Amino acid sequence: MKLVSIDAPPHGKTGALIGDDVLDFAAASTRIPMAAWIPTDMRELLVAGQPALDLVGGIVDRVRNASEAERTALRAAQALRPRAGVRLLAPIPRPNMVLSHGRAYASHRGEMRRGEVAPTGDTPVAFIKNTGSIIGTDDPIILPPQCPDMVDFEAEFSVVFGKSCCNVTEAEAMDYIMGYTIVNDVSARDWVLVSRKSEWPGDRDMNRMGKQLPTFCPIGPVIVTKDEIPDPHNVSVSSTLNGQPMQSAHTSDLIFTVPALIAFFSRWYPFEPGDVLTTGSPPGVGFGRTPQIFLKPGDVVDITVEGIGTLSNVVRAAGG
Repeated sequence: MKLVSIDAPPHGKTGALIGDDVLDFAAASTRIPMAAWIPTDMRELLVAGQPALDLVGGIVDRVRNASEAERTALRAAQALRPRAGVRLLAPIPRPNMVLSHGRAYASHRGEMRRGEVAPTGDTPVAFIKNTGSIIGTDDPIILPPQCPDMVDFEAEFSVVFGKSCCNVTEAEAMDYIMGYTIVNDVSARDWVLVSRKSEWPGDRDMNRMGKQLPTFCPIGPVIVTKDEIPDPHNVSVSSTLNGQPMQSAHTSDLIFTVPALIAFFSRWYPFEPGDVLTTGSPPGVGFGRTPQIFLKPGDVVDITVEGIGTLSNVVRAAGG
């Protein structure tokens, strides 16, 4: 099941992607009365837990198997519309937290060092991504006027929590996952070299702050429920820039497994339903290339994750 947040005031409304159509649960309630019980806010839906997801699943199955007459009636009610004509928000427009893991693939760590020996360690590292930077698929990534020249992309297979999660074991961790989505950890790289060589903690903070700017956290296009991806370590991840392949990897190459990441970070962060944990970026980012490649106005970044879909964003200059 693929859940979406449809653009609607004030904070969007829940729906599902069914083939090439989007089902609007609120609009569908005129034809399917039990759809009126589905929260319109994605976080509220996830907080409601498995009973709410079971209700959603029943409605999605009904529409998927509907007669042509019932589909026609749903279209007439504007409850079932072609995906191409529906603007989607990030599937969780307002999570409490997006935690971005930064040591996912050894090859990416190596490319970011650009010839230097990458440090090793036996624990994951992460930073909180500013939720004010979240946008959805098809929304523009805006190059910030204060640092427009070294903006980069990072394709990240990501976990969506379905239950409150704190101090859990690896054996328990998968029980707290509701599903998976895609995150583009957009990053202004201006401070990478400075932060690496400086002894001053503030310089390291600048590198993290270069990931917090408006529009620097595209998420989407959907949340895929975990039953559709039974093994999160058997998923391909790729990105293209203007149609040219940039990143290509497989989650079997992750340094830390998904349960290991959840168990480790849940010691420090109390995850709530709708929170997102990224598993980190594979190699192929613009900073690591020779010559380096950074985003410019008019570029299109597409990130594709097997079983989820494609997160697509165009790049624009500030004020453009």
